[in-house]
Amino acid sequence: MVVPEELLEMGFQFHGHKCPAMPTGLRAGLKAMEALEVERSKDKELFCISETGRNHAAGCFLDGVMVATGCTYGKGNIIKKYWNKMAFTLIDTMTRRAVRVSLKPGFLAKALSSPFVEMRKRGIPPQDVPFEVLKPLLTRILSMPEEEFLNVSEVFECETEKKIGCFVAVPCEICGELTFETALRIKEGKRVCIPCSGYDEILCHE
Repeated sequence: MVVPEELLEMGFQFHGHKCPAMPTGLRAGLKAMEALEVERSKDKELFCISETGRNHAAGCFLDGVMVATGCTYGKGNIIKKYWNKMAFTLIDTMTRRAVRVSLKPGFLAKALSSPFVEMRKRGIPPQDVPFEVLKPLLTRILSMPEEEFLNVSEVFECETEKKIGCFVAVPCEICGELTFETALRIKEGKRVCIPCSGYDEILCHE
């Protein structure tokens, strides 16, 4: 599948810099949508379970997946497993059909030894890598056959829990800030926000 020029540019604008991993994620996301025969998610028609983590190139890959599929943290139709893998499962919430897409090990291993990555290992910011170093990698990623770098599972059935967005916010009884009620906790008999509860749930994902 050819990546539309406007989608590629949108991906770079959203991601903030040009690199090989973001367009790889774009192509992976488009392939998943093609396998499910679905369009980009406008609301919660699609749901993505990402196996990526943080502090490595999989973050750039995931930005491409989000741009392609329309699965975003703002819409709440994506979650991250923090397994530090270049892989994700895309689910059609209307039909419960799903597909898992991952990068082929040989492709990923070669990508991690590319001149671009070698410069990144030396601490050079991605936006400062000379374009002549990046250009051949981008050309290859945008033109190579999908079967050379993607593992795409058979479509399978996947149960999903449909949730209606929460629109009720009440004041935390400690700090007074309005908090959507689904995130309130009970502390000493008071309904409080997570920070005031003394338990930072974000740490669960480190």
